[in-house]
Amino acid sequence: MIPLRPNIAAMAGYVPGFQPEDESAYIKLNTNENCYPPSPKVVKAILDELGTDGSSLRRYPSASSGKLREVAGRLYGFDPSWVIMANGSDEVLNNLIRAFASEGEEIAYVHPSYSYYATLAEVQGANVRTYRFSEDFRVADFPEVYTGKIFFLTTPNAPLGVGFPLSYIEELARRCSGMLVLDETYADFAGTTALELVKKHENVVVTRTLSKSYSLAGMRLGFAIARPEVISALDKIRDHYNLDRLAQAACVAALEDQDYFLECIRKVRETRDWFTTELRGLGYAVIESKGNYVFVMPPDADGRRVYDGLFQRKILVRHFSDPLLVHGLRISIGTREEMEKTLEALGEIG
Repeated sequence: MIPLRPNIAAMAGYVPGFQPEDESAYIKLNTNENCYPPSPKVVKAILDELGTDGSSLRRYPSASSGKLREVAGRLYGFDPSWVIMANGSDEVLNNLIRAFASEGEEIAYVHPSYSYYATLAEVQGANVRTYRFSEDFRVADFPEVYTGKIFFLTTPNAPLGVGFPLSYIEELARRCSGMLVLDETYADFAGTTALELVKKHENVVVTRTLSKSYSLAGMRLGFAIARPEVISALDKIRDHYNLDRLAQAACVAALEDQDYFLECIRKVRETRDWFTTELRGLGYAVIESKGNYVFVMPPDADGRRVYDGLFQRKILVRHFSDPLLVHGLRISIGTREEMEKTLEALGEIG
């Protein structure tokens, strides 16, 4: 018998959004990918790093990702010692649990939010507590002092898209005796950030990704900003060559091309707001979103019916079987043309 740890044998594992083999056959609005390509400077940087014969690939990349830390630190106003780079923000989330929560200790998050937190906790053997939202999208029944090791707050929330005022996030920081991890995967689309709280509160960590706002989901790039003692601990447990040469080159180029980045963000936000208005005109309820997606509810509250209708028309969106979400759909924001086709399909489905 294979001697697996019991918790690993029992766990189901995380299920990502559907990825069709022939993506060109679909309008793909189910995994919150950016609808625009990355900066042309990213492509050039990758090709320059690769060279004519690819000989650079025979050597290991920078183990520290030092250049990336410098660029990210300069962009966000932190010394590089406050920054760690990662193979997607998921690597940072994983290592935060490994660093702060031992087997049997507790982590918590709001439900619904990023379900991968639970998977990472299961792997570690940590216990999970979830909190629900109140009607005004605050953490319902949050204790005066939360004593668990980590509280994860996805801000803006996914899949709902709601954001949180900085004053409220700071209140949560004061009420957490452990770490408050602010997962800002979609913060660029909101135009707000809680990064200033990292300097004010030693228990605050902010995680970011280049997958969404920088159009680099295929490169697996993320980072975290926290106090140097936290970064030092995370450095101890990450894979020593966690970012390859091409990813490092892409990251630097993407972060340095802020003009291109800001223009893409502007277009996504503009399309999101227009699409929200049009959906409401069709009778859909739409939660005001700060991300590059919207959570929508059809008039009959049958999210599965609408999902199936869109799927038949080769339009992929995300439907969740969770009882709290089954009535609706999460729709990523694509190009204006893609969203017009989606609206046309929704009108046909009724």
